[in-house]
Amino acid sequence: MTSLEGLRDIIPPDRLFVDPAQLKSFESDGLTAFKATPRAVVLPETSDEVVAVVRWCARERIPFVARGSGTSLSGGSLPVEDGIVIGLNRLNRIIDLDPEERIAVVEPGVINAHVTQAATPHGLHYAPDPSSQIICTIGGNVAFNSGGAHCLKYGMTSNHVLAIKAVLATGEVVTFGSRSRDHLGPDLTGLFCGSEGLFGIALEITLNLLPPAEEFHTVLVGYRSLEAAGEAVSAIIDSGLLPGALEIMDALAIEAAEAAVQCNYPPGAAAVLIVELEGPREKLTVERVQLDELLSATHAFETRVAASAAERLSIWRGRKSAFSAVGRLSPDFIVQDGVVPRSRLGEALRRIQEMSQETGIRVANVFHAGDGNLHPLILYNGHENGALERAEALAARILRMCIEMGGSLTGEHGIGVEKSAYLPDMFDAPTITCFKDVRHAFDPNEISNPGKMFPGPEAPALQHSGAHPLEKAGIISRE
Repeated sequence: MTSLEGLRDIIPPDRLFVDPAQLKSFESDGLTAFKATPRAVVLPETSDEVVAVVRWCARERIPFVARGSGTSLSGGSLPVEDGIVIGLNRLNRIIDLDPEERIAVVEPGVINAHVTQAATPHGLHYAPDPSSQIICTIGGNVAFNSGGAHCLKYGMTSNHVLAIKAVLATGEVVTFGSRSRDHLGPDLTGLFCGSEGLFGIALEITLNLLPPAEEFHTVLVGYRSLEAAGEAVSAIIDSGLLPGALEIMDALAIEAAEAAVQCNYPPGAAAVLIVELEGPREKLTVERVQLDELLSATHAFETRVAASAAERLSIWRGRKSAFSAVGRLSPDFIVQDGVVPRSRLGEALRRIQEMSQETGIRVANVFHAGDGNLHPLILYNGHENGALERAEALAARILRMCIEMGGSLTGEHGIGVEKSAYLPDMFDAPTITCFKDVRHAFDPNEISNPGKMFPGPEAPALQHSGAHPLEKAGIISRE
């Protein structure tokens, strides 16, 4: 096994962890059912240190995994045994914020919400708003092309990244894109966004900033059935309205949010729909009338309009807390991330309910309804024998349903290790080979975040209370 002496020459002892107790905190990310122990964890404080560590890994053929806040829900920052974790939280500077160009240049460890906090005094904000935005980092957002509640109108992270300076797995430092919003040639910035760390590590990210909307019109709508809420979404989209956000929560998710933050959603609702219009006051004057007419035809039993900024924040507090709040209902849960066509949203929700009833496994539904991005939270107790396997089997059924409907395995959480076994269900062999060829162009030795996205023998040695789908398929072994 390669000695760590070369690494000790780059990173001082107080930022190089090798003790088992120190490594314990890095064994898992947001997908806590899985763990792997890295050989070492390094905490660089400068881009030069990151580059030096990656070049050492390239010389020694040591695999590495970049990690921000560890909020990945697909195991995207799960360590590789005998590999190195490169923690990026200390690279947290906003290098430049230019209000005239409406640009921010940030390091990968900058927290998502901190960008808007820095831009607000200049009358600007950063649009992508994942539910974990108070803790997730921009580097992680880039790796998984994160979205958020307002992605319907504003798009994903890739729509707001103008340039990326990165160190590739070979140790080469490159710059994709520029501060200009116009570019020629292939969109390598867009290619890097969503690459799940398979190419290398972003060192500096140039972000596009936007002025905030002049006015908001936020409506909370209660329905007696989840399918009715899904059909309301289709009606709104079909009308030509483009809300800033369209979000749905079902009764179980509402129960959890009420217990956590007392959001005061309509009692007895099987589902609530959050619709938020935003834009110039004159435009909203027309659109809110159109929205009222649409909602009145959707069999809602209660409709509330936020009359103040405080009421708007209260409505959103329940939605933003949903993932963590479900922990009040179950000791463990799997968060899925499939996508279905909006026209089939109501059908998808009905089928998920049927699957839940068939299996006796509770499912809390929280999702970006506007773009069909489902986030079913599958509840289980990891201390019960076979509970994780049953939850994973239900998750697989939901993902395959999404594919059958013409949707996708993932909307924003990525493939990671969680969904890699299902990649062939969505893509044929030549397409997957093409994906791998692109990866090899940036990382010919497959040392950057190996074992993620693609099913194969390079998968990390995962450890959990039962058999992972990759193990069942004979792809990995826990021996």
